[in-house]
Amino acid sequence: QVQLVESGGGLVQAGGSLRLSCAASGHTFNAYAVGWFRQAQGKEREFVAAIIWNGIYTKYADSVKGRFTISKDAAKNTVYLQMNFLKPEDTALYYCAGVALGGLGLRVGDLPDQVHQYRDWGQGTQVTVSS
Repeated sequence: QVQLVESGGGLVQAGGSLRLSCAASGHTFNAYAVGWFRQAQGKEREFVAAIIWNGIYTKYADSVKGRFTISKDAAKNTVYLQMNFLKPEDTALYYCAGVALGGLGLRVGDLPDQVHQYRDWGQGTQVTVSS
């Protein structure tokens, strides 16, 4: 099993930027996907972005396209979420999650975007965007 630890959350004004980190320990491999999810108070957890460990494929929720960028540093075993042009509605607890792609039945190049598809979860890091 892979352990995931998020960091980088904080308080920022609308229009500002933050970079979240997800450090992975344990056995990762090229067919392992890491996703970012967020959960605002009183709402369900929702997909934000995902990347396959070899970095070839990425996927974004429509609400963050053009503003957020997911990337990874294999040498550091870390996945990043660069968040620019933040809005108050981006305020949430952000989680990173991971899963081995084999067995999910996805097409080549597709990445999971549902909570139930992911196995490994971090504890979350809070992002608050003030207006």
